[in-house]
Amino acid sequence: MSSRPTLQSLLDEALSEAPALSRHLLNTIQAALDSRTQYFPLLEGWRRMRARFCQDFQSALIPLIQSAGQGHDPLQQQRSAGGLDSLRLVDERQALQDVAIAHVIQAVEDQSRPELHQLGNFFAALRGTARARKNENPLRPALFAQALLQALSSTEMEPQRRYELMQVAATPMAQDLHRIYGQLCARLRAAELSQLVASHASRSQDTNAAHRFALASRHSEPATLDGLARRVQEHNTRPQGIGASASGQAPVFIAKAGPDMLSRLYDQILADPRLLAPLKALLARLQVAVVRLSRNDSSLLHRQDHPTWALLNRVAAHGMAFERADDEQFQSFLRSMDVEVQGLIDAPLPTAMLFEQTFSRVDKMLSKQAQQRSERSAAALASLEREQLRKQWLDLLREQLRAQTADAPLGPRLRQFLQTAWAEVIVQAMVLHGRESEAAMARIEWVDELLESLHTPIDEPARHALRQRLPALIDALRSGCEAIALAADKRESVMQELMQQHSRLLRGMSALDESDTVPQSLADANGSRELSQEELLQRLLNERESQLPEHWAHTRVDRGELPTVPVQLYDQDNQRASLAAIKGWMDALHIGGWYHLFIQSDWLTAQIAWISDNQQYYLFVGQDSDERHSLTRAALERLLANGLITALDETSLLQRAVDTLMQDLAQQG
Repeated sequence: MSSRPTLQSLLDEALSEAPALSRHLLNTIQAALDSRTQYFPLLEGWRRMRARFCQDFQSALIPLIQSAGQGHDPLQQQRSAGGLDSLRLVDERQALQDVAIAHVIQAVEDQSRPELHQLGNFFAALRGTARARKNENPLRPALFAQALLQALSSTEMEPQRRYELMQVAATPMAQDLHRIYGQLCARLRAAELSQLVASHASRSQDTNAAHRFALASRHSEPATLDGLARRVQEHNTRPQGIGASASGQAPVFIAKAGPDMLSRLYDQILADPRLLAPLKALLARLQVAVVRLSRNDSSLLHRQDHPTWALLNRVAAHGMAFERADDEQFQSFLRSMDVEVQGLIDAPLPTAMLFEQTFSRVDKMLSKQAQQRSERSAAALASLEREQLRKQWLDLLREQLRAQTADAPLGPRLRQFLQTAWAEVIVQAMVLHGRESEAAMARIEWVDELLESLHTPIDEPARHALRQRLPALIDALRSGCEAIALAADKRESVMQELMQQHSRLLRGMSALDESDTVPQSLADANGSRELSQEELLQRLLNERESQLPEHWAHTRVDRGELPTVPVQLYDQDNQRASLAAIKGWMDALHIGGWYHLFIQSDWLTAQIAWISDNQQYYLFVGQDSDERHSLTRAALERLLANGLITALDETSLLQRAVDTLMQDLAQQG
């Protein structure tokens, strides 16, 4: 009999397979690229990383598995690195990486689902957790997929090319992991641990209910309340001597589409396996008010958009975001809902209007709570929103600087620097700290100080004053260059030219030798081409004193007048109906809604806490409020197109109950 396997022994055996796994991946990727002409564009990037691939893959994989073996979640640690103040934006590039990782994970899970289930239960049993969770398996496919991505990221290449390489590697990765997982499961069987794994796996909720809900969800077209009522009437007009159904359950006999149907429907609602027990208890209390309402409102069992069902769906969707009944946020939500439910129960005569008012209060409460969860990232969010205006600000600033410096005694390098790099310095301060922030205004005012320093001093006291101002002027210049990481050679050439100009001024000479350069306005005037009306107007404006600081200090930007960022949903050959469906889904995103999404190599449940004004940026906050992710609209569309994001209320609580009842009736014939 084999020695009893432990967590560490299984991890050690898996890690011992890492060299063979990396070599097999190397060989199969190379063979695939050589055998198919469609992979020709990938060869150049692959050649540059091939020599180090095995080492890079193992160097990435081993720490991930070791960390997971110690009870940590290495992927969670990667996502939360940097803290709240360094909120990282998930753009379309990052989303494409997530799609690639999800593709590899799916390939592995499809090939090794029974083995992963058995290993997951074994690791859960060792840790004593109530049930197996994917992210607690230290050998889960996500860790191998993440290591593969890191190995393929050693060389810079286009995201689409790296995505295609991940797709090439997915099949051999799935085959090798199937072999490794199979060996580990064989060790469990040899050590006669199957009973331990099976007993742990049996701890589940209502498996029969879960199975029935799963069967109901397979219908291509969701059922409606009205359709259910008609189906019930048809069923009840048939002879009643049929007996039990094929499923072994007593047939559903409902006298009419009324109280009996409502009772049966509510039973299905409370049987939903996705609801935690305290939430079911809350909904069970609410049933009292729903039943009283049904006696005076016949539309309740015919209108799927009835305020009563809207309230139940909203409450259930929010409650399903929580995994533990003792979660403090969940308990706080239940306490708030207890008050609302009691108000409906105590009402002398429940009405649809009363339920609608309750729904409105609950919806506002949840939205407000979601917005409060974003307050800790207020600075980062404000910077994220200002990022949208970077290009508009940059274009305007460059035009303003061009006008302000047109007749200034600037050398060619310094003039070019002010109109390009220094404009970026100013905009960077605006994005990080605010358009009217002290940091941004200091960068703007530096331009005036620079131009003032290039005026020829009239006497020795003026030259002394200039000497005193130069160190601070140069320090501010260096600081601005560092803010945008300007290359050292570009920075030094500008400073060298500026020092030469100041040296001339301190010797009593003009800033520029007249033969060195010609002011921009004179160059236009003496040139052969005729100035346009816009250029003539610009020259007249240039004669006035610069109003740049006052412009940025007092002018308010109207976002409604700015051009919107173009959104590319999908390739142009996609069907119009598909694009419309995607747009409709995106437009339905709302603050307070909970979503299940695959981001940065793992699935998580998160709530939308902030949406930018033009709906191009979104902040998701996880169940742990420190877990925050900002995504662009394009990234969300990429995830949506690949089935990597779904709303928790995509199929509502009511819809699942209706579908299940229809499934029951269909089985009974």
